[in-house]
Amino acid sequence: MKKSYRILIVDDEESVRRMLTTVFTRDGHQPICAEDGQQALELFKQQTPDIVLMDIRMPKLNGMEALQVMRQTHQNIPVILMTAYAAVETAVEALRLGAFDYVIKPFDLDELKIMIGRAMQLREMKQEINLLHRALSDSYQWDRILTNSPKMMELCKDTAKIAQSNASVLITGESGTGKELIAKAIHYNSPRAKGPFIKINCGALPESLLESELFGHEKGAFTGAQTQRQGLFERANQGTLLLDEVGEMPHNLQVKLLRVLQEREFERLGGGHTIKTDIRLIAATNRNLAAMVEQGEFRQDLFYRLNVIHLSPIPLRERPEDIALLAQHFLQKFSAENSKEIVELDPSTLAILESYPWPGNVRELSNAIERAVIMSTGFIIFPDELPEHLQQQLNIPHIGETGHPLIGHTLKENLKAYERELICTALANNQGNRVQAARFLGISRRALMYKLQEYRID
Repeated sequence: MKKSYRILIVDDEESVRRMLTTVFTRDGHQPICAEDGQQALELFKQQTPDIVLMDIRMPKLNGMEALQVMRQTHQNIPVILMTAYAAVETAVEALRLGAFDYVIKPFDLDELKIMIGRAMQLREMKQEINLLHRALSDSYQWDRILTNSPKMMELCKDTAKIAQSNASVLITGESGTGKELIAKAIHYNSPRAKGPFIKINCGALPESLLESELFGHEKGAFTGAQTQRQGLFERANQGTLLLDEVGEMPHNLQVKLLRVLQEREFERLGGGHTIKTDIRLIAATNRNLAAMVEQGEFRQDLFYRLNVIHLSPIPLRERPEDIALLAQHFLQKFSAENSKEIVELDPSTLAILESYPWPGNVRELSNAIERAVIMSTGFIIFPDELPEHLQQQLNIPHIGETGHPLIGHTLKENLKAYERELICTALANNQGNRVQAARFLGISRRALMYKLQEYRID
């Protein structure tokens, strides 16, 4: 059954409104008409259309101004702008302000219907993704560890086997590589999945507070202990306890932790009653515990107790094939969280992401995409919406791998020069047809319009 949409038609020409009303009514839709931007905003607020088709040049309030107001309150409602002027600058400005797309008058009705269908399909897909994200928000399935890297795939296979055991696990690696995500995957795919998963950062608390957090305390155990409190070893019973940054744990507490691992029992601070605990312990650190043992900074016997199974996530710079995959995942995630409809990364943006070494690993990539999504006002992420340190020029050799001389001193300069040449060639080969040129280049027409403005290509 064909879906019916409420379509807000905004145009100061009565003939256009009448013609579109007839067409959309015949197709089973529900058209609503406004003759200027001001009236459009009133209807937009009162009736909340599924999609807006709006002219740019109108009295009282033009389409660009009305678009900005609409995007402030309902970013998930697609707006298609109509214009009788095919200027690249106008189209790009409309897209930057958040329009889904634009059509040039006189337009082809079949093309307009296809565009509306695409816009609604995208909106519905985003809604389904949001529902799916909410449904899986507390689930840590293996497909949440996104990777195309053979090394990471092997690690995931090993982790799946480890999850079925009760052995202690030590996860080491650089910050931001996903150590906590792996720990959660182990827990939620283990026989302990229905039990609690509790995490504590051993480097975030002073020794006295960390001891109280881990073991709990009796009333009056120290100044300020006005009530009895359970510790994490007690609360994590039948579940998993993640000791993050375990390399920061004070030496005195290392001794007490060793006893818990050996005997599966402990006492609260200020108490003499022995409490049994059944936990799985996972420890994580970005430090070299073996080196710390040699230097006397970490107990050797505790190290061996923790290091029954050792896992080490791969740094992002060693799996560049995952950058585009993860970037697209974060784009969808943060677009949904911020109620935006950003659908793609500009090719030059992706080129910058793939050339950066990512010292902060996946966490840094996630932060960069989140920032770009927040800063973006359109449907495409461009380089100038990335964090400033990613926009900085990177020095590269003056001779490319193909032997062709490069015309600039930086990666950014050469990418732009090469990209401009490709676009000009695509337009020439397609007799100036922008739709066909975009298809030839493998990008959207929206992305091409931005590039035409950026490189001042007529």
